[in-house]
Amino acid sequence: MSEYLEELATERAMKDQFMSRHAESPFVQGSVYEFRGLKYFPPDEKLRVRATLERLPEPKEAFLRTNRDGQAAMRWVGELLFTIGSRKLRLRVYHAGEGVGTSVFVPFRDGTSGQESYGPGRYLTLELNETDAYELDFNRAFNPYCAYTDAYECGFPPAENDLPVPVRAGEKVWSTEHNPRTPSSAVIALLPPRPPAKGAATAPTKPRAKAIPAKVRGKKATKKPAPRSAKPKASKRRR
Repeated sequence: MSEYLEELATERAMKDQFMSRHAESPFVQGSVYEFRGLKYFPPDEKLRVRATLERLPEPKEAFLRTNRDGQAAMRWVGELLFTIGSRKLRLRVYHAGEGVGTSVFVPFRDGTSGQESYGPGRYLTLELNETDAYELDFNRAFNPYCAYTDAYECGFPPAENDLPVPVRAGEKVWSTEHNPRTPSSAVIALLPPRPPAKGAATAPTKPRAKAIPAKVRGKKATKKPAPRSAKPKASKRRR
């Protein structure tokens, strides 16, 4: 085993220990599920990529939608430019404000979101440096705490951070039975079609729109009553 794989295995074992017994673990605080160990894709060193940060002239205020239909205030720092396979990609980078120092986070969705990985998205974290050159290691991608329990509020990736490729690296979905489908049509289009149900008609049908679970969609819009029409004018009799 290489030094990198040993380091990754140690990190994951330590995180399992934290999740199983630490007072700040979502499994300990939330008491929703019995902790059984986090699930991961097999390590893939091809998904450790070099990235360059293109900073904005000045960080901009940004708001990420949350699982509680709220907004998480962030500072948009810039965009990471990198390549996976032959695809040139980019991801927006955010700073969460005071108390996190030079740490920034990169929320993203990809072609596995909503099936193999948590539908609303996963995170990566980085420490800002002066060179703006980074190693973007998707094997270290992790789920936000709201993937385990609704007791936490998490910011979701913006549409600009939808990667048009599957990223089979990092943490998988914790519960396949409670995995919201991704709300991004760009990512949904990458997912393989579901096989037809047994006994279903084979005649071609129009594609049906995919429903977005309540956890990740906005509040239901109420239909406004149609305005009453004005009182009709009396018609003139013909002579």
